[in-house]
Amino acid sequence: MTSDTGIDPRVPPSGTGCVECDAAGGWWFHLRRCAQCGHIGCCDDSPGKHATAHHRATGHPVIRSYEPGEGWFWNYDTNELYETGPELAPPGSHPPDQPAPGPAGRVPANWADVLR
Repeated sequence: MTSDTGIDPRVPPSGTGCVECDAAGGWWFHLRRCAQCGHIGCCDDSPGKHATAHHRATGHPVIRSYEPGEGWFWNYDTNELYETGPELAPPGSHPPDQPAPGPAGRVPANWADVLR
């Protein structure tokens, strides 16, 4: 990964779940972290698509997976995937015991049908 603007490795994540889904009592499939401000949003396979909405609202171009064991980055402006990138302030993912989809107790039983 080149030295993209839009990455601030000092900023911690905003929490353990999607900010907007948590506020609305919703759920997500996978989580993404804004590499500039730390906002946690849900992926485009989630009902809310809040990570992309955050990019559109703020112009922050780079996200990182917020899933355990994943370290890839995506640049919305260039449509480029980076397998690795700079270390960001911890934690690097949601808690490993938090299910995907999640969070526990808010995912509908027919979640796979909802995502089709």
